[in-house]
Amino acid sequence: MRDKIPTSIFGKRLREARLLAGIPQDRLGVAIGLDETAASARISRYETGTHEPPFDIATKLAKVLNVATPFFYCEDDELAAVLLAWKRAPKSAKREIHSLVSSAD
Repeated sequence: MRDKIPTSIFGKRLREARLLAGIPQDRLGVAIGLDETAASARISRYETGTHEPPFDIATKLAKVLNVATPFFYCEDDELAAVLLAWKRAPKSAKREIHSLVSSAD
């Protein structure tokens, strides 16, 4: 069976983050507190765009997947990559980037 292609930006980003983390749908669902019997189906619906989770669920997903919550809503692929890097960057790199952005005004 082939995976359905995500029809929402949230679904696309969720699938991308989940695959990067190497976490199956069912384990991800359980990790955010969903019932085991519905976890895989619920995550699948989020990924395909059938449903979009409430923001508090998106925040839980982001925490488990180690991404910034805005990553799920980012339409620009390059900015999404920056958000992924930002979450994983050391504080010194974040300070340097913040300094560069602040001085660009």
